[in-house]
Amino acid sequence: MPLKAAIEEFLDKFHLRDKLNQAKVLQAWEKVVGEMVARNTSQLHIRKKVLYVKVNSAALRNELLFARSKIMNALNKEAGAIVIEEIILN
Repeated sequence: MPLKAAIEEFLDKFHLRDKLNQAKVLQAWEKVVGEMVARNTSQLHIRKKVLYVKVNSAALRNELLFARSKIMNALNKEAGAIVIEEIILN
């Protein structure tokens, strides 16, 4: 069995694929939103396909609200799967 197939089987058997995809989304945050936005956001976590983000500024929060679906699509594309279906900005 090729190594890739063995890893895929392992991820599926131990239900780790979702966690791996969530990690990919969180890791891609700065790449997708840019360094300035990443510096002004924190406490990113995913629960039940919802990405929660703490935003340090009301003005930035409003900007991100308008770009929410674009950001979500870009993050899912980076992960290679539909990992998040909503973004909540606090």
